Formats: sequence, structure tokens, C-alpha cells
Amino acid sequence: MGLADNKCVPCKGGVPPLEASRAQELLKQLERGWQLNKDGHLERLYTFKDFAQALDFVNKVGAVAETEGHHPDLYLAWGKCKVEIWTHKINGLTESDFYMAAKADRAFETFRG
Repeated sequence: MGLADNKCVPCKGGVPPLEASRAQELLKQLERGWQLNKDGHLERLYTFKDFAQALDFVNKVGAVAETEGHHPDLYLAWGKCKVEIWTHKINGLTESDFYMAAKADRAFETFRG
């Protein structure tokens, strides 16, 4: 079972963010391209052949986000989409953030090749 097979758990706040060592362990389980940005959020830039594909990807990730109740920030531009994920209620990372990142990677699989 991979990270994408886990259900995101809604955060009600009041819990500490993941320890840096645990975040690094989970980061290694994601596809290449994910990194922790300067704010400590998960971030990845996906590239596409045109605007239409990038928009289709945004819609796919948006549908997954609604199903999971876990909403990343999506930045759409011609031929690219940046996905930024963190748990807003604690202003840090939880395991669910890594699950959502893996689900975004799964949505991207249809655009490869």
C-alpha cells in the first residue's frame, strides 16, 4: 500500500506538525520533484504540453481534494501547475499532506508520455 492509498484525515487543529525527520522520511516516499519550500510546505511543479492539459490536471486534483476534504493550493499557468500542500489549521505538515501529494502524482500519471 502506497501513500496515495491512504485516506486524508481532516485536521481539527491542536496537534503539532510533523517532526522534520518524519517529514523527510515521507518525502522520500513521494515521486521525484517534491520538495519542502522555504515555508516548510510540500511543493511540486508539474509540466504539460499546453494550457488545456494543465487545466485538466488542476480539475482532476481539485476533484480528489474535494473527495478527501484536503485542499492544496494550485497555481495554474500555460503548460504548468504548481501544487503546494500544508495543513492550514496547524500551519505545518501532517501525514495527510503527503497522502494528498501522492494522490496528485497519481492524477498526473495519465499525462505522462
